[in-house]
Amino acid sequence: MFQFLHAADIHLDSPLRGLEAYPDAPLQEIRAATRRAFDNLIDLAIEERVAFVLLCGDLYDGDWKDYNTGLYFAQRMGRLHQAGIRVFVISGNHDAASQITRNLMLPDNVHLFPVNKAGSVELPEYGVALHGQGYASRAVSDNLAASYPQGREGWFNIGLLHTALNGRPGHEPYAPCSLDQLRAKGYQYWALGHVHQPEVVCEQPWVVFPGNIQGRHIRETGSKGCTLVSIADGEVIEVRHRSLDVLRWAQCEVDVSTADSEEEVYGLVRGAFEEHKAQSEGRTLALRLVVRGRTAVHARLQERSSHWNEELRALAATLGDLWLEKVRFATEAATAAGDLLSEDSPFAGLLHSLADLRIEGRNLYSLVPELNELRNRLPAELLSGDDPFDPAAPGQLDELRKDVRELLMARLLHHGRDV
Repeated sequence: MFQFLHAADIHLDSPLRGLEAYPDAPLQEIRAATRRAFDNLIDLAIEERVAFVLLCGDLYDGDWKDYNTGLYFAQRMGRLHQAGIRVFVISGNHDAASQITRNLMLPDNVHLFPVNKAGSVELPEYGVALHGQGYASRAVSDNLAASYPQGREGWFNIGLLHTALNGRPGHEPYAPCSLDQLRAKGYQYWALGHVHQPEVVCEQPWVVFPGNIQGRHIRETGSKGCTLVSIADGEVIEVRHRSLDVLRWAQCEVDVSTADSEEEVYGLVRGAFEEHKAQSEGRTLALRLVVRGRTAVHARLQERSSHWNEELRALAATLGDLWLEKVRFATEAATAAGDLLSEDSPFAGLLHSLADLRIEGRNLYSLVPELNELRNRLPAELLSGDDPFDPAAPGQLDELRKDVRELLMARLLHHGRDV
């Protein structure tokens, strides 16, 4: 019996995008996150005494800014060399041969698969044959799997491939192929990379995405790590996800429909924070909070949203190792709001007009010329990346219009109580 580790999408020294702009962000965890997660991978390999480690693309996040990234990787490979653990690597779209202009000599326990054609390596002591091909350029539209060799009779065949298969949301369709094409090769395990969400695609044979080892933004939530595979008598007997991340992302939606006071809202949010914290396995948690529901305190939440934002950030700070990436109030007025929203209310016409308002995104800048000038002054990180801000985008325009409607309703309800 032996074990091996399957990891991918390391993205060494990739920043956790946009977070350092926040004064209360956990800077130490952010700046060293990918390296600390990779250190956890090395420690796990040594602790489990694995036979070898597979790194299936996007080890780097593009060309190195300097040699420190390469030196760090070489040193960690040296640790595995001392432990007698071999490492097999294919390049992906972020670290394709055309993207990395620097190089360093690596210990002889590291094998880099070629980029011009599929290569194979035999490990007779384990009865394993490895097959893989890296990316020669950043965008690979060819079906690389088609040219992989057939599985060798009597060997445990493993294919290393950086691919989106037949497509995965949020990922470029690089090296496309079908599950049937992978099955036809006669391999016992396909070690895939490129998709950042862990996924066991198939068990006959095993086709696995381990996900990335460290989430880098709010769209990469949940546990991140690698796959530990156990082999006995030429068969897979266990496949386990092992967490490696040091900072974990989560989306937290709290329904405050039952809340009749601000104190009850605070209690519901606190309970949700504590639940997410308990599930984070002791890791620092970066959390996006959305407060939803029809509630009697809607007007007070909307009218004092800035105050509540700071209150909830303070709450997160008191719980420790919990940081709010963003807070959004998406509550609505309760149906029991009263006569102010009835058909004969003096405010009803205004509210109905606002609800029916439609502004086409393509005309928004022409309606408000100053908006385009303001957009040009926004920081670049707000306009690109994984959560871009553009008030003319249809989805964001709908969200903004709803926020304005709810804020106006809150103000009207507040003044209506004073009439």
